[in-house]
Amino acid sequence: MNKYEVLGVVGEGAYGVVLRCRNKDTKEVVAIKKFKESDDDEVLRKTTLREVKLLRLLRHPNIVSLTEAFRRKTKLYLVFEYVERNLLELLEEYPQGLDPELVRMYVLQLVQAIHWCHTNSVVHRDIKPENLLVNTKTKVLKLCDFGFARVLNNNTKELTDYVATRWYRAPELLLGSTDYSYSVDIWAIGCIMGEISDGQPIFPGESEVDQLYIVQKIIGALTQEHS
Repeated sequence: MNKYEVLGVVGEGAYGVVLRCRNKDTKEVVAIKKFKESDDDEVLRKTTLREVKLLRLLRHPNIVSLTEAFRRKTKLYLVFEYVERNLLELLEEYPQGLDPELVRMYVLQLVQAIHWCHTNSVVHRDIKPENLLVNTKTKVLKLCDFGFARVLNNNTKELTDYVATRWYRAPELLLGSTDYSYSVDIWAIGCIMGEISDGQPIFPGESEVDQLYIVQKIIGALTQEHS
């Protein structure tokens, strides 16, 4: 971290903290994810190593760029390109929703990012406004946070159903399925498109049962495949 100057805190989570920093040599502003736990936390270690591997694989204009990964005193640091805002912050600023042309631009870029993930056999599993970074000047959107992402192939065993934030979780996840696929990302894209159009989440369930109730109330009964 010696070559970086900390400018402020972008956000905090269970894993650690995201810092806004400046490279002392190049003057480039970056975002650095600093993890709380050390290599002694096996689950965290596997998750972060998987995220690094996937981000190096998924180079795309609409996916946030990982520029560097390093360890200091047993703790892991990930250095990303810095993007100033996310869609959740924009929705708080525009509670009635975004301009239709802006919705079209952002959804198109999200679809392009997810298409690239799926082309590379990766399912993201955590698409939500906080994980969609936006440059309000250039109108460029970038997908971030691949901590829940997985590669799907012939060797993939049962998947966990406890992924994705509830409001963006597909019905099969709410029902506890461990045999799902890329469609869970497509569902989340639809939820995002609806929410940024009018500023309100489509399925704002207060629990998993309530979530399923709201989904069926709005779009109809679940299919036989869900039962």
